[in-house]
Amino acid sequence: MLQQTRVAAVLEHYRVFLEAFPTVEALALSSEQKVLALWSGLGYYRRARMLHQAAKFVVCELGGVIPHDAESLRKLPGVGRYTAAAVASIAYGEPVAVVDGNVERVLSRMDGEARADGPAWARAQELLDRRYPGDWNQAMMELGATVCTPQHPQCLVCPICLWCRAPG
Repeated sequence: MLQQTRVAAVLEHYRVFLEAFPTVEALALSSEQKVLALWSGLGYYRRARMLHQAAKFVVCELGGVIPHDAESLRKLPGVGRYTAAAVASIAYGEPVAVVDGNVERVLSRMDGEARADGPAWARAQELLDRRYPGDWNQAMMELGATVCTPQHPQCLVCPICLWCRAPG
């Protein structure tokens, strides 16, 4: 629900959604119409449909057990590299890096070179704190969202400014 949606817009939807679907089984057994109705107002309805399909897959194909590693999570409908890595690292502590636009920008500025998809993931994995991968990933995403912003980065308060090669 939080992908490309503000927290304030999600909070009440999240509470109602979890009341209606307290387990993956409850979500899987629900109708798509009910899922979409409870998602209403959040937009990006494809996400709701894919979440519903993923719940059905988990219940029917995996015995109701949600995978704990990024590779297995990517087999769920609608789950790509970013989401799989985020869930695996934050929820289950798997040492796998996450790269979104914010992290890619931080890495590019820090190293003084543009990093596209593949190289950014490799660099993020090199830097990852393997003891606290979820915390590290969240910190990197937050750094890019709040300090190392696309316009007007706040270099003077940046915690990694000593290692940054970007002019600023």
